[in-house]
Amino acid sequence: MSNERSSFTGKIGFVLAAAGSAVGLGNIWRFPYLAARYGGGMFLLVYVILSVTFGFSLMVAEIALGRKTQQSPIGAFRSLDKRFSFVGLLASLVPVIILPYYSVIGGWVLKYFVGFMTGEAGSMAESTYFNDYIAGAGQPLLWFAVFIGITALIVLFGVQKGIEKVSKVMMPALVVLMLFIVIYTIATMDGAWDGVLYYITPDFSHFSIMTVVAAMGQLFYSMSLAMGIMITFGSYMKKDISIEKSTHQIEIFDTGIAFLAGLMIVPAVYAFSGGDASALKQGPGLMFVTLPKIFETIPGGTVLGAVFFFMVLLAALTSGISLMETIVSTVMDKVKIGRKTCCLIVLGFSFLLGLPSSLGFSQAWSWVRPLGMNMLDFFDFVSNNLIMPVVAFFTCLFIGYFLKPKTLIEELEVSGPFRAKGLFSVMIRYVAPLCVLLILVSSVLNAFGVIVI
Repeated sequence: MSNERSSFTGKIGFVLAAAGSAVGLGNIWRFPYLAARYGGGMFLLVYVILSVTFGFSLMVAEIALGRKTQQSPIGAFRSLDKRFSFVGLLASLVPVIILPYYSVIGGWVLKYFVGFMTGEAGSMAESTYFNDYIAGAGQPLLWFAVFIGITALIVLFGVQKGIEKVSKVMMPALVVLMLFIVIYTIATMDGAWDGVLYYITPDFSHFSIMTVVAAMGQLFYSMSLAMGIMITFGSYMKKDISIEKSTHQIEIFDTGIAFLAGLMIVPAVYAFSGGDASALKQGPGLMFVTLPKIFETIPGGTVLGAVFFFMVLLAALTSGISLMETIVSTVMDKVKIGRKTCCLIVLGFSFLLGLPSSLGFSQAWSWVRPLGMNMLDFFDFVSNNLIMPVVAFFTCLFIGYFLKPKTLIEELEVSGPFRAKGLFSVMIRYVAPLCVLLILVSSVLNAFGVIVI
């Protein structure tokens, strides 16, 4: 079997595919309600500062690790220092856990898109529709299977034919659709402008340590860090492409789309609720409960709703593709089987692992509540709140004190000067590890009700 590794055709393909990984459901619904909860503009300011320091350093490190070793996470860490092989193993475990339950949520989005397209918009605007829908067994399972099947089909065609081509279409389309809805909402809804001001104006009286923790957690998960995804994508990256410039562009995509999501959702909900801030804190409810109501009240709302959920579906698919590609790449590197066979194996396993998350809201499974959580929230807690911070901490420890930042700086400078090497060294050795520990401790305390984030 040939050892030649697939690669992206160029910088644009890499940036759009990596940005597609970073942009997902967390940007569309999680970012807006966190921004609303922590003072709008204040949260945005903190998020941007962390993005260009903390997030930048971790992303640069992971992409450089992948390109230097030309391997997926397990092989990358093992080839540099066998003592840290467990970090690659843990990083590879994260997509295995996330992909199934993420695809369940993707199935919900697909259902809503099809529903708006087929005349169910009125029913979907009813307050009980979403909860009644996920409490069923058949339909959620069907749409979960369709979503993960589409994801597998795209991954099946490989890096250039599948992921890169799809991302080149999806990412620009996503931006155009979001801009359209933002303009439409602000221009047509009474009170929406007050929501815009609430969202973008910093209020320093709302600043607290929890603002930093919440922004840091959103950034950490939003940018696909500590999942092995950026290491895998880095392994497909050509040597003549600047990692530093590409990372800045990925950050712009990720932060820009999260900002647009907030600008799209917060003013609309603000106007619809008459300025009730509590309406902004519903999390997934903003998308699956509140927004269908908004679409029902405005002219052309059915069409607008279909466009919106199609946009969200694109975001969900790009992230799902990246998660599955990371698993497929790791398995292929480990057992040396073909892409098609590997995709089918990963598809089957992920579907089985997603069954508890899909059925966990139904009467038959609702009694299964590990740590007091439904199955979907439990898998989310294990991956996002436990494993990912641990992976990020040991990645910083490995690069900062064993591999040394200089080694990765040399890799980064293969394609030109690395202007931020001073910031990178300080962040990766001192600041980032403390930030990650803060995320880990606060997330665990929040999960057990000691603090509320």
